[in-house]
Amino acid sequence: MDRCCPDTQHQEDPEGPPEGGYGWVCVAATFLINAHTWGINSAYGVILAFYLSDHTFPGTTALDYAFVGGLSIACAMLVSPLATFLVHHCGINVTIVIGAVFEAVSLITTSFVGRNWQLFLSQGICFGIGMGLCFIGSVGVTSHWFEKRRSLANGISAAGSGIGGLTYSLATGAMIPRLDFPWTMRILGIICFAVNLTCGSLLRLPPKEKNRSKGAALRFSVVRNLQYNILLAWAFLSSMAYVVLLFSLSSYAVAVGLTQHQGSIISALLNLGQAFGRPGVGVLSDKLGRFNVAMAATFLSGFFCFVFWVFAKSMVALCFFAMVIGLVAGTLWATAAPLAAEAVGLGNMSSALGVLWLALGPPTAVAEAIAVKLRDNEADKYPYLRVQMFAGAMYVSAALCLALLKYMRVSTKK
Repeated sequence: MDRCCPDTQHQEDPEGPPEGGYGWVCVAATFLINAHTWGINSAYGVILAFYLSDHTFPGTTALDYAFVGGLSIACAMLVSPLATFLVHHCGINVTIVIGAVFEAVSLITTSFVGRNWQLFLSQGICFGIGMGLCFIGSVGVTSHWFEKRRSLANGISAAGSGIGGLTYSLATGAMIPRLDFPWTMRILGIICFAVNLTCGSLLRLPPKEKNRSKGAALRFSVVRNLQYNILLAWAFLSSMAYVVLLFSLSSYAVAVGLTQHQGSIISALLNLGQAFGRPGVGVLSDKLGRFNVAMAATFLSGFFCFVFWVFAKSMVALCFFAMVIGLVAGTLWATAAPLAAEAVGLGNMSSALGVLWLALGPPTAVAEAIAVKLRDNEADKYPYLRVQMFAGAMYVSAALCLALLKYMRVSTKK
């Protein structure tokens, strides 16, 4: 099996990456892995609405359910050092196979659990570990195959999250009332295992990467780079806003009088927007500058939360908002790898991404729990106003971090 060569001290090949070829197979494989990790996780907004209305786990509060969703993303981020170690010593393919097993086991066992602590273990921790191993094992591969079209390739790969989220939000919303919750989870587990196992076996690095000397699997020395720390701040704030938006939109729809089915459609449209937006961000990044586009898209995400989400209460308005915000809300996931490569160099990208994912563990764990505490269920007119302000403020603050980073990079070049 091909081994992913981690950070090295060598000089980069002056000829650069291959710019395509088998790289497009890796793009397609990563696209499908994202669809069956982050995409399935995106359907948790629909599952959350079901939990809150069905009382499947007696005694479980809305805050508990929020922690389950946040815990899955947090574990995916916190497993970064382990994933990097496995990629370094066992290879990309083995890492993704292990992740596929964890994810499938988590979904299937969730269909049998009956207590909330079991739900935390299965759908929270176990799913997060599997998702993290699959995601972190695959996310850096595409960048090694492209340079000029790196942002486009990463954007296409990241669009898998949106397509998967669209597909599985609608599928989950349709299957639960027809097949019941347990069989819905079992079907999801079987599908994701088959797809992740197949796609994981297709991933590999360019031939020249196999001959690079091996260094530390994860070097924390990258945090000495001030520009990289500012990039971390952008990622930290963006991830909080993204999780709040992703998991709150469906329940917000129900709170303003829409049905659970309508809420699942709105969640699906959010993911559809991401399916178009992430490649679009990639194309624009390659043409207009990666930092410029990431900064503008992050700011627009906050602007849309302030201006559109607060006043969106009808099905039409929420569908429009979901599509528009979806175009830019997931910019973090489409641009993290290219921006990390810009900030620290391609040779240090493995460590830079590993530390970045690790840093996203705490904010993603608590983001939706914060949103639950900010909700004002007594307010008839704007029950989610504080949630909407929080998400918007996080996005705008993140955009300011990139503005500062852009200024520093321009000043350094003078």
